Amino acid sequence: MILRAALSVVWASLLAGCVSSGDSGPMSTDTGRDEARQAYVQLGLGYLQQGMTEQAKIPLSKALELDKSDPDANAALALVFESQMEFDLAEQAFRTALNGRPADARIHNNYGSFLFGQQRYQEAREQFLSAVADDLYPERSRVYENLGVTSLKLGERDEGRQQLEKALRLNGQQPRALLEMAELSYEDRHYVPARDFYARFSLLSGQNARSLLLGARLANVFDERSPTADYGQQLKRLYPGTPEYQQYLSEQ
Repeated sequence: MILRAALSVVWASLLAGCVSSGDSGPMSTDTGRDEARQAYVQLGLGYLQQGMTEQAKIPLSKALELDKSDPDANAALALVFESQMEFDLAEQAFRTALNGRPADARIHNNYGSFLFGQQRYQEAREQFLSAVADDLYPERSRVYENLGVTSLKLGERDEGRQQLEKALRLNGQQPRALLEMAELSYEDRHYVPARDFYARFSLLSGQNARSLLLGARLANVFDERSPTADYGQQLKRLYPGTPEYQQYLSEQ
């Protein structure tokens, strides 16, 4: 309701500007049009964050009417299309956004995440490398996390570990990177670091099938019987049909 009301206010103000006499209306200047476009993009993103993807298209289309090549509007529209599983349209919008702003780390990172979701890991890595090249990008730790996971998918384990370690040096509060490091350490039989990474992950995130299996394995290593049973019960209750639960049963 708040977003819908905000959208109505923006439209009303823009309409008022358009019908103003002379050239004094806000839409008659480059600055006014830029401000309107930015407002439309923010409204579109607000709708998207609330899962209202159809509504998000309305202000984004208004932004594109003002500038069809606007990188922010196209990048936002790409996220809308991605959420709606319109993957060809999403990729087209990402490419248009990057054509307008080829050095934008945020767009590269989002496009890389899209490609990762399509299992196009080599292409995803190229986008993440472009994003991480921006030393001042405030989400750089997330890009290194993405790079690390992508390298693991490509079978480049040592490189993946280094990138995950870099991600955690920049920001130690990243559950995904912590879980990956916990699993890598467990696989290398470095059980104490694995337990430390896992404990930090558990403080920051809810559990999933993969993390519960790792928790059960670590509890078994350290002979913590009650936690082992608890992890197993959670796997059985929440993820009974998963490969992780079947693996847990096979290891008992």
